[in-house]
Amino acid sequence: MADRSTLVIGTRGSPLALAQAHEGQERLAAALGWDLVQLPLSIIKTTGDAIQDRPLSEAGGKGLFTKELDTALLEREIDLAVHSAKDLPTVLPDGLVIAGYLPREDVRDAFISLRARTFADLPERAVVGSASLRRQAQVKRLRPDLQVSLLRGNVGTRLAKLERGEFDATLLAMAGLNRLGLTDHVTAIFDIDDFLPAVGQGAIALVARKIDTRTLEAVGRIVDAATGAALVAERAYLAVLEGSCRTPIAGHARLTEDRLAFRGLVLRPDGSQSLSAAGEGPAADAERIGRAAGQDLRARLPPGFLSV
Repeated sequence: MADRSTLVIGTRGSPLALAQAHEGQERLAAALGWDLVQLPLSIIKTTGDAIQDRPLSEAGGKGLFTKELDTALLEREIDLAVHSAKDLPTVLPDGLVIAGYLPREDVRDAFISLRARTFADLPERAVVGSASLRRQAQVKRLRPDLQVSLLRGNVGTRLAKLERGEFDATLLAMAGLNRLGLTDHVTAIFDIDDFLPAVGQGAIALVARKIDTRTLEAVGRIVDAATGAALVAERAYLAVLEGSCRTPIAGHARLTEDRLAFRGLVLRPDGSQSLSAAGEGPAADAERIGRAAGQDLRARLPPGFLSV
């Protein structure tokens, strides 16, 4: 790019958010031939960061980690926002666009415990801590005998509470643990077929102003096409379902050469009932594949399932 001024990157201030922002910053610097000082980070506290005493689903769910960054973009305080893709609402504010995604990390969920070597080894009525409705529901689906309890905070906070014995186990995304260099805490890893990830899990999304061609051109040099195709399918699926912010929804698309395979799952919060859907086809049909899976599920769900 001829313009060698600056491009300001907005991010939350948690260790994981900063690790993701630094990855984007370093990839952009390498692609553009810029110094890191030309890609400064602007740390923005979000509503989601401030809420620690209750599930985010009770405070509005999606958008709690993004809306302050959206405002900073629209007010031109920053040029680019870096997000965990799973935090993005299905519809962005007018004027903003997902410019692309960085290469996806490991999408699986990790089991972490000081009391059991595997999830199956947990004793009856063991307490599993999680802030994710999807994880809580899948835990109850696989082990109705276990107790689930709210565990909020960044990754370090959650691990510390586990080590203090406040919980018997927790589940965290392998992607975040990899990015933070904390994989030594992992006790076991769930297979995707047994424990389906959240839509967007493991992917870093880059959001910019729709009319900012300079930033869009820069980001275009570092985005990953395979991750983009998978996320198109996953987000199309989620957009069809929507549901309430209290509906546990999982979905994952996998690209093999030019073929995309998708699987989705919707559960009751207590794990007592679940329905799944799948689809596959050319990567170019990613949106159709995801949307069709969502429509198939929606047509088969009992009345009121998405608004429990």
